[in-house]
Amino acid sequence: MLTAAGVAFDAVSAAVDEDSAKAALLSEGLAARDMADALAEMKAIKVSSGDGQALVLGCDSVVALEDGAMLDKPRDRAEAAVHLRRLSGKRHELVSAAVIAEGGRPVWRVVDRAKMHVRPLSDAFIEQYLDLEWPDIAGCVGCYRIEGLGAQLFSRIEGSHFTVLGLPLLPVLDYLRVRRVLAS
Repeated sequence: MLTAAGVAFDAVSAAVDEDSAKAALLSEGLAARDMADALAEMKAIKVSSGDGQALVLGCDSVVALEDGAMLDKPRDRAEAAVHLRRLSGKRHELVSAAVIAEGGRPVWRVVDRAKMHVRPLSDAFIEQYLDLEWPDIAGCVGCYRIEGLGAQLFSRIEGSHFTVLGLPLLPVLDYLRVRRVLAS
């Protein structure tokens, strides 16, 4: 998304143990919004602590079900099928957070939400979908990529396309213009 928007960047792994971080944050009772924000901040701070005055963007997304439960990336194909059955015929929120850090401290953040309405999915459809999409969706929270076959899962999506893709891009671009990284 950043490349398509004309933003030059270097991709750097934050080397954050997300499983441990999520477990700790869940034990604190964080809601989906705060979970996505905390994980994005953790990534941005970790990289920016060792990178002087560079602006470092950290992002994370969380799927929040109507009952308050949160889905994580599936561990395997069987768990992906379970996730899709849980989403079938229901609405959930996809929460995407972006935090920009500089010199080891957060200087800007945004959290955006998209309401995702999943149509009723038959077991046959789920299996066919996974035959075509697994393992490519293994790293996708919610088990979908709306820019591909995942679009077939939905009856309606309310919110920014970029947020659904995992980055609230327009607010990030606005901040980069404020910081004069991009022309205004």
